Amino acid sequence: MFTGLIEHLGTVSAIHQDDGGCALTISQSAPILVDCHIGDSIAVNGACLTVVEFDVELHGGCFKIWLANETLSRTDLGDRKVGDQVNLERAMGAHVRFGGHFVQAHVDTTATIFRRALDGDSLRLWFQLPKPTAERPSLLPYIIPKGYVTIDGASLTVTSVDDAERMFGVMLIQHTQQKITLAKKVNGERVNIEVDMVGKYVEKSVLAALEGGGGEPMRTFVQRIVEETLVEKGILPSGSVFNGNIQ
Repeated sequence: MFTGLIEHLGTVSAIHQDDGGCALTISQSAPILVDCHIGDSIAVNGACLTVVEFDVELHGGCFKIWLANETLSRTDLGDRKVGDQVNLERAMGAHVRFGGHFVQAHVDTTATIFRRALDGDSLRLWFQLPKPTAERPSLLPYIIPKGYVTIDGASLTVTSVDDAERMFGVMLIQHTQQKITLAKKVNGERVNIEVDMVGKYVEKSVLAALEGGGGEPMRTFVQRIVEETLVEKGILPSGSVFNGNIQ
């Protein structure tokens, strides 16, 4: 589990790719390696990856991670080049203060930077999601204004959503611009997106209730919402539902 609060910016120093996947070496990372062990998880641009090698002193502190083909297809890490900076966050310890939101670092998809605009000393960015497919449905149901979304591993507040154009926007204050890589990216570049996992669980529970599963408490909850909606729209008179059965 992660928080979406970026700890450090590392630098890609080596890339080795073959048909089986890709190995990345991230250097200039000593501050997050002081308590590192082989097998630890580090979120790199929002993707939870396993440390397979590390050296606290070499190249300002470096570690190696392996990217499976699934990771390459879901993230922008295959686009990274030697010299690129990446956002880094260690897995959250149980003893630390929780300051972001629940981030699994399981990237859902990538989005494309559509537009950038200065707003005082802040920076507004708009992103466009890919067209949905049967394999990868739309993520827009989980992105709402004033909700949160993880972009390249950073927990950010959503400022606007345009479902018709598959777009949403965020704003970076000056401090955040200096602490993450996103402010340096340009129009057309891809970013890693992870939506709110709580929203996914809620949707699954509601759908299960509507289909007759999900347990009695959830079915009762959904039935109450349906009743209230039908009454508000004048489709049913008030009091026409009793114990979940339409009278």
